[in-house]
Amino acid sequence: MVFMGERAGWPAAPVCHTDRFAQPMPLKSPASIPVISCRRPLFSFPVLCLFGALCLQASAQPQLTSWYTGQSGKYARIFTSKENEAAGITSTTWSRGQGNQTSPTYAGVHEIHHDTNWVYIRTSGLGFHVMGPWYLDEAKTRNFPSFPGNTATTYRIPRTPTAFSGNNTTGFGSIGYFVDGVALFDATDTFSYINSSARDGSPQGGGRGDGVWNRDAYINEGVTFDAANAHQAMNLHHYHANAPAIRHLLGDSVDHVDATNVYTENFNGNHSPILGWVADGHPIYGPYAYSDPDDPASPVRRMISGYQKRDGSNASSNLNLTGRTTLPEWANRLQGRATSLASSRHGPSVSTAYILGHYLEDYAYMGDLGLVHGVDFDLDEYNGRFCVTPEFPDGVWAYFTAIEADGTPRFPYNVGRNFYGTPAGGNTNSIPAGATRSFIGGPSKQHNAKETSRAGEVLTLTWDTVEGASYQVEKGAELENWTPAGEEFTAQAITQDTSDALDPGNQATGFYRLKRTGIANYDDSGFDNQFEGEDRDNNAGGGSDNFVATFSGPPLPPENVIQELRIGNPGIPASLVSVDSRTQLTVSFDAAALPAGSHAVYVIFTPPGRPQRTLISTNRFSR
Repeated sequence: MVFMGERAGWPAAPVCHTDRFAQPMPLKSPASIPVISCRRPLFSFPVLCLFGALCLQASAQPQLTSWYTGQSGKYARIFTSKENEAAGITSTTWSRGQGNQTSPTYAGVHEIHHDTNWVYIRTSGLGFHVMGPWYLDEAKTRNFPSFPGNTATTYRIPRTPTAFSGNNTTGFGSIGYFVDGVALFDATDTFSYINSSARDGSPQGGGRGDGVWNRDAYINEGVTFDAANAHQAMNLHHYHANAPAIRHLLGDSVDHVDATNVYTENFNGNHSPILGWVADGHPIYGPYAYSDPDDPASPVRRMISGYQKRDGSNASSNLNLTGRTTLPEWANRLQGRATSLASSRHGPSVSTAYILGHYLEDYAYMGDLGLVHGVDFDLDEYNGRFCVTPEFPDGVWAYFTAIEADGTPRFPYNVGRNFYGTPAGGNTNSIPAGATRSFIGGPSKQHNAKETSRAGEVLTLTWDTVEGASYQVEKGAELENWTPAGEEFTAQAITQDTSDALDPGNQATGFYRLKRTGIANYDDSGFDNQFEGEDRDNNAGGGSDNFVATFSGPPLPPENVIQELRIGNPGIPASLVSVDSRTQLTVSFDAAALPAGSHAVYVIFTPPGRPQRTLISTNRFSR
């Protein structure tokens, strides 16, 4: 039987791996038979035990577990031109405008922390998909002025969705983050009509505008979006509307053809996953949900936006006839703006230059026209609804992405003109010392034993690696006297195959481990390299002597049943900070009192009516 490393549920990495070795772990066979340990052969043919590392498990909370980390450790890539896109040539370094990557950097969210009130993410702001190219015109002859870049962002989101407020208008810049670590912008491009000069404000000069008739980003800037409906402000890559790339990665009814870099809507019948989190703490789902908001057994279908153009249908104002002389009712109700406008506040007449839909105020909320929310349309004026979802079986108020049946973005896209709750979240400069780190990836992703295959006497091992990092496979007959198995290699992707010849006649049991030996130069702004960094941070969120310990096998006992906590053997006493899940707890201790080396956490307790037991963490604190 061949044993291999397995991840513990949520795709994350252990907190402590600064000894640069993958830690011993429970392994499983190719037939997916779970195995508790690999102490002895189970059959007469050779047994292989791999040394990988169990990944840190966060408690089952969507705010922590919905972030996309499955490709952590991957370089961010772009197509720099339409020619490279057609040829499939990607770049990991680039330079244009404010987007300058002279060294590769890692894509997506690379750290997740939490405390009682907040979830904190650290992200490069760059997607896992190949981004770009970007142009200013349909013919793709004029380059967009800037490429994206590593923004080294730390962003916090309320751990609990905030209560209804409804009176906070979305602002410029990031109003949340998608689960791939890419920024969420609202529906406007920040420019509006200037009545005195009879033209729009624009990036080319002339000011931002009067703020009365606000331009729709998808309509006015859509030509500059890449295939994934994204572009950048300076170097800040972001989505305004339907985000097909992350939806494709999450299996949300989007197909992608690599050869043409085209995304296509293809409803698969499933409820959409969480696509992102807004600054008010509420999730954004994709476009598909239960038809009955209270019944998870009801059919899944596309959610219908609550907005329509002011074209005279459903008794709406017909701006084609009246001109832009009044504002919709939602502008008064949500923002306190009078619907009747002085002539100095009028917008331009509807024309080919200023089509209906050019401005946000060209849309009416159907609930103001006598149509019924939940009957004629699904989403309220904030672009969401209260409903049960797979992640929130008891119900949650959530935003939804609005699209047409073919995937074309539909107003108001992701978030209405106002937040539903209070946008207390946003960028932050630091993560509090007491916060618990539940994931670390990017250059700090722990290498893992992923798969094995055997052809005759040749064993192929597939490792989960960090792109650009160097590794050495080592083997031993027992858990000592390790020797190199093959040449040192540099990972060219986030998985890497290595092979070794077996010798069943002389060795009944084999053990393999993977040692990280270095990493290629990369843009480390915003990253905390747990391997090569000189000031390595083993703690959960900044406290120098905190450690998040992960366990496999039996669940952890309740806090009041634990009799003793120790780190190391014999080690030193540890104090319990929190029991984070059935397989994870956080401890504190005096790291200076520990000898150099790697130290497991020991949980000692006595179950009712049974002998005393000791659970040993699968990850280790290194000093």
